[in-house]
Amino acid sequence: MGALLALLMIVTFSLLVVRVGSKALVMTGLSWDTASFQAYSAFFGVGFTTKEAEMVVDHPIRRQIIKHLILFGNIGLTSAFATLVVTFVQTSGVTQTLETAGLIVGGLLGLVVLSRIQLLKRVIDWLIQLSLERAGVAHVLDYELLLRVQSGFCVSEIDILEGNPLAGKELAQTRPADDGIIVLGITGGDGKFRGVPGPADKVEVGDVITVYGNEKAIKKLICENGECEG
Repeated sequence: MGALLALLMIVTFSLLVVRVGSKALVMTGLSWDTASFQAYSAFFGVGFTTKEAEMVVDHPIRRQIIKHLILFGNIGLTSAFATLVVTFVQTSGVTQTLETAGLIVGGLLGLVVLSRIQLLKRVIDWLIQLSLERAGVAHVLDYELLLRVQSGFCVSEIDILEGNPLAGKELAQTRPADDGIIVLGITGGDGKFRGVPGPADKVEVGDVITVYGNEKAIKKLICENGECEG
């Protein structure tokens, strides 16, 4: 019975670690779906290669979170497997083995049921977030959620080259918003960033603009840069 309780405690701890990792990744700017997938992938060591994985490894805080999840995952899975083996080795007879298996299945099902109780999940998430904030993990809004990026819209960066219709002109003259493009920021050739540029802000050759808007319109603007094939 002691080994069985140890197994259930290891499983509970593992699920809690994944939940903490997912919440920590959300607080760095990832959406919940992406964060939970990456947390499960790292903890269980399945090694999925996705586009979202690049956003994790390129971010120092997210990389640390994933590293700890991999560490805890290897320790937790090894301990759980060892405890499971000990549990069955200590049993004698078919009847006792079936009883032990039934207790394990029942205990795991109980954990699944508890994990689906919304009130309990909200309380756990609140405690996790409070602990992470006190530990210094920054809370960053997911830009995709904030901007409601959906099919047909995107956020992109465009290098302004010679011949671009925005080059050398103020935004009041080019009016990119009329084409469904909102300029969120301008990074000058000197590296200085101008956020939320106004109508009087000028875009120069060598600048990099951050834009949000209609995907086709943004692609057209990139093509006018001469960056499209053909």
